[in-house]
Amino acid sequence: MRMSTFERIAIVGSGALGSYYGAKLARQGSDVRFLMRADLAAVRRDGLRVIEGGEGWRLNSVLACGSTTEIGPVDLVVIGLKTTANSSLDELIPPLLHEGTLLLTLQNGLGNEEYLAARWGKERVLGGLCFVCLNRVAPGVIEHYGHGTLSLGEYGRVPMERTRVLSALFSAAGVETRVVENLITERWRKLVWNIPFNGLSIAAGGRTTDLLLADDGLRAQVRALMAETIAAAATLGHQIPADFADYQIERTHPMGPYKPSSMIDWQQGRAVEVESIWGEPWRQGVAAGAVLPRLELLYHLLRHITSP
Repeated sequence: MRMSTFERIAIVGSGALGSYYGAKLARQGSDVRFLMRADLAAVRRDGLRVIEGGEGWRLNSVLACGSTTEIGPVDLVVIGLKTTANSSLDELIPPLLHEGTLLLTLQNGLGNEEYLAARWGKERVLGGLCFVCLNRVAPGVIEHYGHGTLSLGEYGRVPMERTRVLSALFSAAGVETRVVENLITERWRKLVWNIPFNGLSIAAGGRTTDLLLADDGLRAQVRALMAETIAAAATLGHQIPADFADYQIERTHPMGPYKPSSMIDWQQGRAVEVESIWGEPWRQGVAAGAVLPRLELLYHLLRHITSP
């Protein structure tokens, strides 16, 4: 596979996450093409607007497309789709590929790199962990509440030169980016936050992160779920310090009444990523010998609560 220079980039899944990172790259000068569905007409008319720190900026000239056939072959595909829509990638990805096209999944949970590798080859696949608070507040309008770091890694490999080139591209666009040695370890680190906060926000009836932390019982469950997640990761060979839970809770307080993305999906009647965020970590952990009663209960509760 030839070395990509990322001259042309496609965003597949132009919701809050894909639109935000795609807009940052395009603003910096990259040739970015957005696959749009619901927001296509609005973005073609008004562009993309990003609100950060109370101030906003607009990307007026947006290459918004209604199909990946319209986009055509690119050097990098950035996948921001919810994992519940992964089956649609079988149709969406092929028109975007040439010999050297790389696939970067920014999706939550576990199993996404495996899905891509099984279909288009392990050598194409990279993963990104987005530690960022974003919401799509209107068609073509993204609000950035806080954080914004991006961790990039290779699937099943140590970092390569292309990983560092891609990291530099995001950094030049104003995204705090770092290259990680073990992508799956980083996925478990993100789950330490996602499993309790995304899950309990739904299971507790629609409570924002500040309310979860303000209630003694719910805060104790947050900590217990974090401990189970760290234990499951260790059983699978991914060492995460116990005090990482303290760090995650400390960084959550300044978010205020933040609505985790899974809670928003649930409240708006959209599919929730139950399998990738709770099911797959529980299955992998149990298969490796971890004891995860709280995660098991939360997983089955969420399956029931979010089922159509």
